[in-house]
Parts: sequence; C-alpha cells; structure tokens
Amino acid sequence: MNEKHNHDFNTAFKIYENDYSHDDLINCLKSGNDVEKQACTLKLDRIENKDEAKILMSNLTGCDGKIREAVSFRLKEFMEKNPEFFTDFTEIFLDAIIDINGNICRNTITALKSLQNNEEFCHDFCEKLMACTIPTALKVQKFDIQEGKYKINKEVFKLYWYLETIFHFSQFFKNSDLTAILTETASIKDYTIREKTAKILSKVQKDDTLLKLKEILKKDENYYVRRI
Repeated sequence: MNEKHNHDFNTAFKIYENDYSHDDLINCLKSGNDVEKQACTLKLDRIENKDEAKILMSNLTGCDGKIREAVSFRLKEFMEKNPEFFTDFTEIFLDAIIDINGNICRNTITALKSLQNNEEFCHDFCEKLMACTIPTALKVQKFDIQEGKYKINKEVFKLYWYLETIFHFSQFFKNSDLTAILTETASIKDYTIREKTAKILSKVQKDDTLLKLKEILKKDENYYVRRI
C-alpha cells in the first residue's frame, strides 16, 4: 500500500512540477491513469473548444471519485469562461448533480449557473430534471420504513439535490410543473426535503396554489422548514 501511495505521489508531483503543454494535459486527461487524470485536471488552465470540453466532461461521471471531484472543482472556472462549450452535456449534468459525493453535486450545480443565459439549454435541462424528480419524489413518498435505512437515504439524497437544482433554475419551470413537484415533496417525512421545498417556495410571488403551500410550510413542525 505504501509503495502504491509513493508511486501515485511521485506521478502527481511529476505532472505538477514539469512544464507540460496544454495538448499533453488534454491527452493525459483523455487516456491517462486515475492519478494522472486528477493531476492534469488540476493543472489545466483553460478549455479551448468543444472537443476538449467533451474530454473533461467524460471524467465528471463514471470514474474514480478523486477524478470526478477534481473535474467538478474546476468546472465553474471553465464554464464561466466559455459556457458555449458545455451545452451538449445535459445527461452528464443530471448524473453529476446526484453524485454520491455531495461536494461534486454542489460544485456541478454552481457551475451550471453559467448556462442560465442559454434558454434552449435551460428548458431542455429543466424538462429532463423534472422527469427525474417526480418519480423520485413519488418513490420517497411511498417508502415503507421497513424497507431499510440505506434505500431510503439513497433516494432522499437524490431528491435533495434535485430540489436544490430546481431552486436555482426555478425561473425556467412553469408554475404547474412546480406545483406537481412541490405538492409531493411538501409532505415528505424527511425534513431536509421539506426544507428544500420551502426554499423553492420562498421565490414564489403570485401563484395561489404555491402560495397556499408556502403558508402551510411556514407552520411546519420543524424550525429549519418554517424559517424559510
């Protein structure tokens, strides 16, 4: 174990200390091992085109957690500079916002805000986000406590991050869609879900149904829910 640790350290140190070209770093990110990909992601200073964005995004899901977190950490910086390079990755974003690592979820949602000026992307993303959220909410609603704590926590975790994303993109949802989602989540037993529901409802100004739901949660038994 120590030998592997030393090898990994030396590999990363070599990348950090040596003057690799931009193309070398991209190629390493495309075909390197886990340690090389993580180090190259952190050393990159720019993404120059959509092809490079695709290579970067291919490492946001489905690979080692250290690589995923490194990519998510750099994503905001790269997307702020060139948001147009990142509009073709809706499915990857939907997976990343419910990563098992909460830091990756948070980093991805923060980076996604760079695309809020692209209405075409946002409407497509939010339509697919809703298609993921409602079945998850219905599943959590019907949980039998006997099914086991892990299963419940896993689905609640996903729903929590779906709702956090909806909060930041709520302007792209129809009120009828928000009503369909929040009517379900407002009565879920896990208070963190009701808290996220109340957070979304705090932005509502006009819709009567949503305003009534907002008033109900203002009287919730949990302080963190009713304070929103």
